[in-house]
Amino acid sequence: MKKSTKSLIAIVLGLAIVGLVLWLYMSIMTPVKFENEYTKRRDACAEKLKAIRTLEEAYKITYGQYCASFDTLFDRLMHEDSMKVVSKDINYELIPEDVDINEMTEMEAVKKGYITRKEVFINPITKLREDKKLMVTASDGSVHPMTDQEILNLRYVPYPKDRQYDFTLQAGSIDKGGYQVPVFECKVEMTDLLADLNHQLVVNKLSELDQKHSYPGWKVGDMNQALTDGNFE
Repeated sequence: MKKSTKSLIAIVLGLAIVGLVLWLYMSIMTPVKFENEYTKRRDACAEKLKAIRTLEEAYKITYGQYCASFDTLFDRLMHEDSMKVVSKDINYELIPEDVDINEMTEMEAVKKGYITRKEVFINPITKLREDKKLMVTASDGSVHPMTDQEILNLRYVPYPKDRQYDFTLQAGSIDKGGYQVPVFECKVEMTDLLADLNHQLVVNKLSELDQKHSYPGWKVGDMNQALTDGNFE
């Protein structure tokens, strides 16, 4: 066999081996990368959905029902002093030197006049920030109370990056033993969240969820049950 022919065969075989290695690598890594991206998007949605749930629960405490509109939810919670809370003042001048109010119940202290309780109305968002119930993790790992703009941005599904659209938000009530119980649901469909990823892998994931009878997306709350759990928890 001529040397040139041998060289050509060696080159072809070398290219074939390289191609096979690349094919094997892609066959292994493509599903791995998909799962990593799937997990990243789940976690990003979960953080927003948890915060939306916190706002909905504050809205229910304040107004007696859940809210089906992001515009109304944000506007009322951010701009109205409408959440009723109990303010407690300790009347130190009335407490004898030999009395330690930490050794008695709050009710006992109220009856003796050592503590004065009164109802006041405050801004719900201010209260949530004070109680550290509306926190966000920054890209550097630090945690801080959500700014107004970060609250307004909660409505937007974080992926795909080239598209801006809202989570689906619903609210209403269901009959529970003759009583109308408020319910809400906030969700995103997996087909929307993963729209820019490998189509076949998305189809496979949806089939996997269907076999498990799992909702094909991420959500908190339920329009058919008095639940506020998230299916990512």
